[in-house]
Amino acid sequence: MILHQEHSTPGRVGRFLIERGYPLDIRRPRYGDPLPATMAHHAGAIIFGGPMSANDPDDFVRLETEWIGTVLREAAPYLGICLGAQMLASHLGARVYAHHEGRAEIGYYPLTITDHGAAAEARLSRPWPRHVYQWHREGFDCPTGATCLATGGDFPIQAIQAGNAAYGIQFHPEVTPAMMYRWTTRAHERMAMPGAQPRDAHLEGWYLHDAAVAAWLNAFLDHWLALKQPA
Repeated sequence: MILHQEHSTPGRVGRFLIERGYPLDIRRPRYGDPLPATMAHHAGAIIFGGPMSANDPDDFVRLETEWIGTVLREAAPYLGICLGAQMLASHLGARVYAHHEGRAEIGYYPLTITDHGAAAEARLSRPWPRHVYQWHREGFDCPTGATCLATGGDFPIQAIQAGNAAYGIQFHPEVTPAMMYRWTTRAHERMAMPGAQPRDAHLEGWYLHDAAVAAWLNAFLDHWLALKQPA
């Protein structure tokens, strides 16, 4: 699990994995943690979000983006969340970009499922959530050879699958109420960006939509973990 800030946590994703018996190997390359040379000793890899951009020239951004190749070459399960999805797209040669009008998606927004996403939904036996929590001001194009599973509004590509075991999602199913309170307090200025929602809409959206997000995440993680190939 790759995190990008000193006090970041894997939130609900981490809790669900612990409940399944998986110990969490948390690494922060931004602060000097190395990344494994092989995925042979890990069930999968998750790169979470952060305030930086996949286009930034920082060494750790380049290191993480290149390291995704290790996961893909070994066909290990990969999940990119927000920045992690943008890094996956960048690694595969797609554009990562800011909205041309400076708009952001910060709050709960509708998700539209593509035909490919509906097929994935059938495999999960659990529907995609129709509203998801977002916190980003950049998006990405669907890489050549990847499949778009879900679309949105200001940033059309919301979920992709690359190969059998690699997924990228723009939204944040890991968010807990504590994380939402922390983000909307410490980064309150982001909610003044065009397209962003006010804080009370975030909290109202949690009560309206989070049960569906949690149910989808539970089913998705079981499917995702099962993609691990035997050594």
